[in-house]
Amino acid sequence: MKHSSKIYVAGHNGLAGSAIFSNLERSGFKNIIVKNHCELDLTDQLATKKFFKTEKPEYVFLAAGKVGGIYHNTLYPAEFIYQNIAIQSNVIHESYLQGVKRLLFLGSSCIYPRDCKQPMKEEYILSGPLEKSNAAYSLAKIAGIEMCSSYNHQYNTKYLATIPTNLYGPGDNYDLQNGHVFAALIRKFSEAKKSNKKSVEVWGSGKPMREFLCSSDLAEACVFLMNLVDEKFNSLLRDDSSKNSYPIINIGAGEDISVEELSLLIAKISGFTGKVIFDGSKPDGTPRKLLNVDILNQLGWAHNVSISDGIKKALQDFGKS
Repeated sequence: MKHSSKIYVAGHNGLAGSAIFSNLERSGFKNIIVKNHCELDLTDQLATKKFFKTEKPEYVFLAAGKVGGIYHNTLYPAEFIYQNIAIQSNVIHESYLQGVKRLLFLGSSCIYPRDCKQPMKEEYILSGPLEKSNAAYSLAKIAGIEMCSSYNHQYNTKYLATIPTNLYGPGDNYDLQNGHVFAALIRKFSEAKKSNKKSVEVWGSGKPMREFLCSSDLAEACVFLMNLVDEKFNSLLRDDSSKNSYPIINIGAGEDISVEELSLLIAKISGFTGKVIFDGSKPDGTPRKLLNVDILNQLGWAHNVSISDGIKKALQDFGKS
């Protein structure tokens, strides 16, 4: 990408999209297109078509979509599958029609099987049953990956799907009902410390292992990938019908931590000294989700923000909210 290139960041108000937008601005890109939901509803096919025909972006970061934790995924599966499929279908198709040079689609690590071999390599996609609690969301993301693959195969487009691990960072959703585990724990322990509570209850057994990545690291990786020279970028657009081969690349820290360890670490850093109680009657979700990031590391990128530093930043961010 050139600093004058026309770049569209879909979902610039979200956790991932806002980090990508900020990274592009800091990196000197001058022609970034963004639209709020009230200005452009990406589930609306005609509105999306008009937008792409008018703006004609050269590069697209597709970070828009409906996201949420286990609670909301379980309650509203129809919304998760409909909205995500509608958004990615409209954006990917219009990108093709308007000749977008490269598109980066943000998937999710939940595309991998529930009991996937660890750490999860890109080739493990569709190798087993999904976690039921977020199957609708996972299948929507898998459909987006298949769209990227199909358009690359049929139309020779350059669409790459990134598979981020669990994210956190500035502007995260700290809602206890529909936020993800990292943000929910940040809120619980912050408020418990402030109100001098004697205990904090955490959903699940605490045994599941999770990998976490700061949104600023994700954004850096996405811009890094979009800027790869043609030879390296094209090598990621696998198209081999004889193998389980898709145009995807994992983005993660390459290390994980149990929910129990994370909870105790957040408690310590926040200054909470009460008791931490794990409610085993609540769902755990997938037992372990650790991405294999060998391909990304070999390209020359690795994460920068440690989990301890990330917790400190998240606590500061929540304190401002």
